[in-house]
Amino acid sequence: MFKGFYTVATGMIAQQRKTEMLTNNMSNVNTPGFKADQSSMRAFPDMLLSSLGESKRSSENGLTRSNSPVVGALNTGVYMQETMPHFTQGDVRETGLSTDAALVQGNMPLNEETGRSGAIFFTLENEDGSDRLTRNGNFTLDGQGFLTSSEGYYVLDEAGNRIELENDRFTIQENGVLNADGQDVARIGVSYSDDPMSLIKEGNGLLRAPDGTVLENAYNQQDLSFSVSQGALERSNVDSARTMTDMMTSYRAFEANQKVLQAYDRSMEKTVNEVGRVN
Repeated sequence: MFKGFYTVATGMIAQQRKTEMLTNNMSNVNTPGFKADQSSMRAFPDMLLSSLGESKRSSENGLTRSNSPVVGALNTGVYMQETMPHFTQGDVRETGLSTDAALVQGNMPLNEETGRSGAIFFTLENEDGSDRLTRNGNFTLDGQGFLTSSEGYYVLDEAGNRIELENDRFTIQENGVLNADGQDVARIGVSYSDDPMSLIKEGNGLLRAPDGTVLENAYNQQDLSFSVSQGALERSNVDSARTMTDMMTSYRAFEANQKVLQAYDRSMEKTVNEVGRVN
């Protein structure tokens, strides 16, 4: 069987997975706080081919030794190694709702090991009491007066407690302090990760730290600056024009691999039905 079948098949699978990732980005272009995924492609190791037949070659001292002629290297295909969220700041859009909040990043320290910037997130509590992270500040008040996310998770303050309010007539200062009736009620919790690529995505814009790791309080970090904007939401950082272009490029690459696969199929058909025919 033609070894090229495997090479072409890996290319089609890789482009299909990339298209699925880009489609997911495009479908979340209007999701507040959504961070677009990026992919990295990697080639499988090349395979060195040699002829099965042996040839004799004389050495300088008159001895002969067998030698397998080298045919050459064969590329064994590519695969999509991983997907990585792109944690750049999205545009901030005003909504006018007092329960909406957006994180506006200022200076983000660089991680010396990875060379990437850190990232900040609102801190939530899910059903089992564990922490979750999000950039979606589309909050609301539940029936008991607790500030919750759009998924129904409790929004936590910097001490890890739920935020309880009497009504939606409150203000959020730029330093994250919630003020109601002239009194400071709580400070909205903001967590900082110096390696956001290690966070695990759970869907609906939620992330969690690996192995239950507790992230650091962003308010206590040096060389880190940010503000909380009330009545606004951070938009998705998906570049719709570039995403559409990448989708078309990926589709064309898939189509090209498909043409090659069809050519191999025709060659195999001719080999079996004509060359291999016994008269």
